[in-house]
Amino acid sequence: MKIYKVTDPEFAKYGKIIDNVDFSEIIATLENDIELPAEGVEYVPGCEALEKLPAYQEISTKTYGEMPIQIGYCNGHNELLNALEYHRDSEINIAATDAIFMLGSQQDITKDYTYDTSLVEAFFCPKGTAVEFYATTLHYAPCGVKGEGFKVGVVLPKGTNLPLDSKHAGSEDALITAKNKWLIGHAEGGLDAGAHIGLIGKNLNVNE
Repeated sequence: MKIYKVTDPEFAKYGKIIDNVDFSEIIATLENDIELPAEGVEYVPGCEALEKLPAYQEISTKTYGEMPIQIGYCNGHNELLNALEYHRDSEINIAATDAIFMLGSQQDITKDYTYDTSLVEAFFCPKGTAVEFYATTLHYAPCGVKGEGFKVGVVLPKGTNLPLDSKHAGSEDALITAKNKWLIGHAEGGLDAGAHIGLIGKNLNVNE
């Protein structure tokens, strides 16, 4: 598949590079203090080692308009799309290694909550870069570059991706799999039972 760069104009409809916050300590902590799993993907919504850094307040103030936030991470090994998710707000991803993101637009979800994977576009994000994904941007776990593992810090409003308090069913509500998380999965994505399977087409691989 064709892989653009986050500096290319094609990225503008999905998000933007964040250049008014110092992410260096977050990147250093991800590099030096948080392990890369031997296989698979590990996602932690909120990490104390990251949230105690000075950047926490700076991100909350500048990027989220003084809203409470959480800083976690998504580390591991991945090359497949598997699913797409969205939130009711922007998400910041901080690349502590090179990474590739496969993205889509919420506007292209059909009325029966399916999505054609041929519409997905991939973007290379170099180490040291932080990007904002808009609320309408579909995304999921990052992918490694040339088979390498990845480490990516993830910033979201506090409470996002935590377990639900109640069951959800019917129309868009059926896509809710965690707090502030709407997910459309692929049949080959290895998702938990009950996940809405609505990705139509190939389960994309960034190495193909």
